[in-house]
Amino acid sequence: MTGATSIPSLSGLHDRRNPLEDNPFFHPSNGFYITPSDVILAQVAYDLSAQSQSRVAYHRAGPRREIMYEPSAVKAAIVTCGGLCPGMNTVIRELVVGLWELYGVREIYGIPAGYRGFYSMEAVKLDPKAVHDWHKKGGTVLATSRGGFHLHKIVDAIQLNGFNQVYIIGGDGTMRGAVEIFKEISLRKLEVGITGIPKTVDNDVGIIDRSFGFQTAVEMAQQAISAAHVEAESAVNGIGLVKLMGRSTGHIALHATLSSRDVDCCLIPEMDFYLEGKGGLFEFLEKRLKERGHAVLVVAEGAGQEMIPRNESQKQERDESGNPVFLDVGVWFKSVLKDWWGREHPDELFTVKYIDPTYMIRAVPANATDNLYCTLLAHSAIHGVMAGYTGFVPGPINGNYAYIPLEEVALTKNKVNTSDHKWAWVRSVTNQPDFETNFKGQSL
Repeated sequence: MTGATSIPSLSGLHDRRNPLEDNPFFHPSNGFYITPSDVILAQVAYDLSAQSQSRVAYHRAGPRREIMYEPSAVKAAIVTCGGLCPGMNTVIRELVVGLWELYGVREIYGIPAGYRGFYSMEAVKLDPKAVHDWHKKGGTVLATSRGGFHLHKIVDAIQLNGFNQVYIIGGDGTMRGAVEIFKEISLRKLEVGITGIPKTVDNDVGIIDRSFGFQTAVEMAQQAISAAHVEAESAVNGIGLVKLMGRSTGHIALHATLSSRDVDCCLIPEMDFYLEGKGGLFEFLEKRLKERGHAVLVVAEGAGQEMIPRNESQKQERDESGNPVFLDVGVWFKSVLKDWWGREHPDELFTVKYIDPTYMIRAVPANATDNLYCTLLAHSAIHGVMAGYTGFVPGPINGNYAYIPLEEVALTKNKVNTSDHKWAWVRSVTNQPDFETNFKGQSL
């Protein structure tokens, strides 16, 4: 049985004719408007021999024949929170241009410096002229920050400023904050549409196919891997060590490894590994250096964190968003690799070239694919809010755009499945050890 997952709607507004009917850029035809019965299945592969299978579905994203807001009465706020990600400026630009050109909204404001900007800074008036070239820039022109989430101050500011649409662009912590804002808005019975646009370069947002900026990040990561490969090949017993983003998931490391084909070993947070002993990383690298004279090692920033020595204060340290502070696994790896080689081969040359492209990757403008994706996300968000939906996230599911309850996205992680074909493909490309099997065979 299939039923669309419910998305809250604002009940105090009234249906009105969609102005797209009169928009010179559109010629609405049959199938142009999305109906309540249009859904996107969360899963598209099924075993037809199974007797009973439940099917999860989400409302399809897109314009509705009737909307709930009078465009002249809309006062929209756009905020970016958390770390940088390619495409943030594109999303902002397309929200502004879409609201202005598609629906005739004229009151659009940017909130500077993340959540704290709602209650501590003046909102910035935005229009298409102001944002016309933002998609060509990295970072976020609105500025961003971590932390600063004071629920009542934020909602008070939304109410005081008369914002009735709020577009929140951010990662998992930001989406959890958006859930709390949505709940408080509902508790106060305010007619304010809340939508979250998930931003995480790591691609760790659940349910949706991918997060914006991810493909740009993989493309940039390949350049770092290529440089590490050149450095390693040009040295005697050279190792090119590349640290890539991925606190809790290794999607960037995995996809960059598969794309580049220069990587000898890929280490991600979802897969435990060990250094010493039979089947360990050191044994593998020594064999690879003897065979080829060089090796390239890619490690996601969250991999091996439990192996890095920490003092008591480091164990307790948290960042502004409440996440554990990670130690630099790349610096640690460089040190342990040199110590290992010095013990085993004290009279032989050995070079480790460490490349950390993290901030370079985060700060670049989005590539063509991500720019297009950001546009579709922004327009999907606008159509949903104008139709009266609230507390939702727009995103692609199996290639089709849908509206997903905000809380579902905030609570779901997209982990690398090390039991599926993609990780098997990584191992076949790199020929790296099967650490999981080797762990079971060791009496450690």
